[in-house]
Amino acid sequence: MECRIGYGFDVHELKTGLNLFIGGIKILHTKGCVAHSDGDVLIHAICDALLGAVSLGDIGSHFPDSNDKFKDIDSKILLKRVSGLLYDKGYSLINLDSTICLQKPKLQEYIPEMRTVIADILNTNTDNVSIKATTTEKLGFVGKEKGITAHAVVLIKKLS
Repeated sequence: MECRIGYGFDVHELKTGLNLFIGGIKILHTKGCVAHSDGDVLIHAICDALLGAVSLGDIGSHFPDSNDKFKDIDSKILLKRVSGLLYDKGYSLINLDSTICLQKPKLQEYIPEMRTVIADILNTNTDNVSIKATTTEKLGFVGKEKGITAHAVVLIKKLS
């Protein structure tokens, strides 16, 4: 069985008065991501991990922020398209492991729904989708609540 690994990372600035979307769901908070799309940092990192695993570049090359048709787009749509590219190349997901770095708000209560949303888009079981959240102990731009980051690693396999 041929397997490949992909890694993705994304970062967004946080500003007061914007909506915060993480893992395909709206999070209640006073700040949201500055972005061309909906700014879903977790989904963007997952897209990059999947694209990287099949050597198809990054999310910006497929959905450039210079293209108005992607303005304010729901990142779940982007993940669905990336999932299609993965299957077109003859691969399927084995598992996904991800980490969101955000000082506030705490995300633990949202993670089960995020896992379900992402598993549904990727046509896999929630047991194959791991999402963790951490703070940076008030250090750096994340700790000062100026930004959010996400990391994702995927393992994929060649379909028979």
